[in-house]
Amino acid sequence: MSKQKTERLLSLVVCLLSSRRYLTAGQIREAVPGYPQSFEAFKRMFERDKDELRELGIPLETGTNAPDEEAGYRIPPQAYELPEIMLEPDEAAVLGLAAKVWQRAELAGAAAGGLLKLRAAGIEADETARPGIEPRLATEDAAFGPLWRAVRDRRPVAFGYRAAGRPAAQERHLEPWGVVNRHARWYVVGFDRDRGEERVFRLSRIEGEVTFTGPNGTVVVPAGTDVRKSVRDWDGAPPAMRTAELKIRSGAGFGLRRRAEPGTPGEAEAGWDLVRTSFSDVGWYADYIASFGDDVVVLEPVDLRESVIRKLKGVLA
Repeated sequence: MSKQKTERLLSLVVCLLSSRRYLTAGQIREAVPGYPQSFEAFKRMFERDKDELRELGIPLETGTNAPDEEAGYRIPPQAYELPEIMLEPDEAAVLGLAAKVWQRAELAGAAAGGLLKLRAAGIEADETARPGIEPRLATEDAAFGPLWRAVRDRRPVAFGYRAAGRPAAQERHLEPWGVVNRHARWYVVGFDRDRGEERVFRLSRIEGEVTFTGPNGTVVVPAGTDVRKSVRDWDGAPPAMRTAELKIRSGAGFGLRRRAEPGTPGEAEAGWDLVRTSFSDVGWYADYIASFGDDVVVLEPVDLRESVIRKLKGVLA
């Protein structure tokens, strides 16, 4: 659902909840922003909105304020309100911790809004009540935001994707079905228009911007689709281990040194040490190496070196 439609439906619900009288279609058109100027276009859109509210379970009531008046609409507050929410202290604490999981702007608003509603109902769901527990689901991948919105709005997308072992990124066109986290890595599952079949893509391997290639509502998720199972099946085989040759500044990079293979060569030049380490995921390892800044230089392999350079250039940009 688009942001504009969501705001219009929300305004419509607030308007009909606030009124003690039945509001006619004309009155609703004047009071609720977002409807078109043409009355015929308004009627068609309003009919769709009424159907959507009823599908959502909102009790939209039709009636008249007097026998000779035009029929109108309202939402009875007593039928709309939820029963009182009763949560035990440990249940409220879990909800508070769940809200802390999401730190990225795309989801932080929804989490904060949920906590606000609980507190308004008199339920203390303090996300800081358990300082010893601090869960995180990192979403640093730049592709996360637009892909999450594409899944929500059912929109096809295009992006550059550098598959493992490929020297350059290739443009892919995808109808996204879901975004999944597995072992602290993010994946998008959907129908690959280029290959004509279901595919899984790791977000850390997406390069450049994710662009929308179609309108909302044009992606259909097949019945029975389990995107989590798709990712498990795709990521089930143990990854092949590779060797990286790094040049690390003396007195730095202790995390990388702990991963050094036995019999590492030792000093490369004055002030630098040559270290060989094992890794399996180029994207994750490039992020980790880049966090050391100019204290580490990747010598081999080439794809790891290029990935680290791209990430450092991105930070500078």
